[in-house]
Amino acid sequence: MALRVRDDIRGLTGPEKAAIFILALGEEYSAKIFSTMAEEEILELSQVMSNLGKVSSSVVEKLFVDFAEQMSSTGSLVGSYDSTERLLRNVLGDDKVDGIMDEIRGPAGRTMWDKLGNVNEEILASFLKNEYPQTVAVVLSKIKADHAARVLTHLPDSFGMEVINRILRMEAVQKDVLDDVERTLREEFMSTLARTQRRDSHELMADIFNNMDRAKETAFLDALEERNPEAAERIRSLMFTFEDILKVDASGIQVLLRNIDKEKLPVALKGASEELQSLFFANMSERASKILKEDMSTMGPVRLRDVEEAQQHIVTVAKNLAEKNEIVVAEGGGDDELIY
Repeated sequence: MALRVRDDIRGLTGPEKAAIFILALGEEYSAKIFSTMAEEEILELSQVMSNLGKVSSSVVEKLFVDFAEQMSSTGSLVGSYDSTERLLRNVLGDDKVDGIMDEIRGPAGRTMWDKLGNVNEEILASFLKNEYPQTVAVVLSKIKADHAARVLTHLPDSFGMEVINRILRMEAVQKDVLDDVERTLREEFMSTLARTQRRDSHELMADIFNNMDRAKETAFLDALEERNPEAAERIRSLMFTFEDILKVDASGIQVLLRNIDKEKLPVALKGASEELQSLFFANMSERASKILKEDMSTMGPVRLRDVEEAQQHIVTVAKNLAEKNEIVVAEGGGDDELIY
């Protein structure tokens, strides 16, 4: 029995569009999406996938372009914090709903201190400067030292010195004091941050494209360029590319080298600019640099697909390290720093 060919996006249902979207992303990223879904949702999508039949490339392309265009131009979605909260209040008690919505809206993290570690230092300092120095001392003693240092530099000098003195004199913090501080942060800071924090839709699409196969990424961006050039240009400006690694400083390159799959490096650099190759060579030992150059010269011609796959691996690792503040990606030099 011949499979039907779907060549018109207009006749697709919502679940069919979702199924095509996930299939087009590939196994690695589909698995990540499935891991966040309920079993019933996975079952429904799986059933739809099994009955899709053949989907033409034009439908796949149009589906992605429509999605990118909608997200980039309007940022609107059917779901919202308010609609989610209304739904939850119909089935759960207010206390549970408040806790769930705080988790959804607040920065990622299992504990309050994890969450604070994901809050921009300027925003956190702006809130803390209105608190008692002792409270700020407790907070800075509970978050990571590098983050505490950045927060401290954004506090007024005299207030910052008072906080430092409190930290130096501080003994073990009693549990009831910690509980009070956590409650204050959750009720006054996180709830306010959740109401004001909204992710830019162009940033979302840049992140999606960053994690996409290079050929598909190029095709979708080129198609979007024709329909919405302003959105395409903004998305491109927000994307982290392999050449953007040139903006990482020497210590960051060394951190990156320790975290990547070493077998992918010679393949990735095979298609890189001389400037980027030199950056990696300069941050390796003489022996390691020599071995890498020999590997690159002896491997012969390499398929473009393999080069792009290797470069994507290194970009993904670099982005993850930047998000954890383990490396810094400078934009424009000087004091202009962009932390992804």
